[in-house]
Amino acid sequence: MTPELMDQGAQRIAALQEAQMRQALQTASGGREAGFGRRIDAEALDLTHGRILYLEDVSVSFDGFKAINRLSLDIAPGELRCIIGPNGAGKTTMMDIITGKTRPDAGSVFFGSTIDLLRHTEAEIAQLGIGRKFQKPTVFEQLTVFENLELALKTHKGVAQSLRYRRSAAHDQRLCEVLETIALQDSLARQAGKLSHGQKQWLEIGMLLVQDPQLLLLDEPVAGMTDQETERTAELFLRLKGQHSLIVVEHDMAFIKAIAETVTVLCDGAVLAQGPLSKVQADPRVIEVYLGR
Repeated sequence: MTPELMDQGAQRIAALQEAQMRQALQTASGGREAGFGRRIDAEALDLTHGRILYLEDVSVSFDGFKAINRLSLDIAPGELRCIIGPNGAGKTTMMDIITGKTRPDAGSVFFGSTIDLLRHTEAEIAQLGIGRKFQKPTVFEQLTVFENLELALKTHKGVAQSLRYRRSAAHDQRLCEVLETIALQDSLARQAGKLSHGQKQWLEIGMLLVQDPQLLLLDEPVAGMTDQETERTAELFLRLKGQHSLIVVEHDMAFIKAIAETVTVLCDGAVLAQGPLSKVQADPRVIEVYLGR
């Protein structure tokens, strides 16, 4: 056998062994089959099972207090899910877990059928296509509306790349689309600090949208808004539904009524009730722990 043939054979054997090793390791539990028959893929968002987000038996405790208690929840692609519940129910902690800010003590969290979010950092999860908006708007107040959106574009942020960066035609088109979506196209040159509270909220949502997220987590988005701003925010979310999946945590029940299809009620870190708003509003347990207060 010639040296060339020996080298080729060795390469084929090495490639086969590497493939076998990858197959053994690429499961949610280090070789065992994952729930829902999932296999790990750090890149592709697999929506085969018709769900974009799975939380299964998730628990986390802080100094003996169980903030999340065997929570299981799933979200469909393009769904707008509303999450309600009393203070301390675990709503914020749930979003912290999804975005990688908090690591659970037990359970699994999958983005689609293949991406194990517990294996990723906060920055990586954002890059995967999950955006989060906190209650208080965080925009660059000294910059214009357009500059805020431009900074949020999903581009390389290294020093060398930034120095060479030039907006592409596709980026320009995306910025224009988002400005129209958030109804700030007439304010693109306005300083962000001079916007109303509601407009700042819409700008921050726009800063998420330019990154083309698959899933948006929105924490009390209409808190502090006027009635008119709240109404326009409801219209915005209904337009986004279907193009993105949204999880909206909110206490304003009039706003929830305007946008909700499925409502999940959390209490003591677990799902207390779930279904159409009319159903959960009539649930005696929900009335006792939340709506009756």
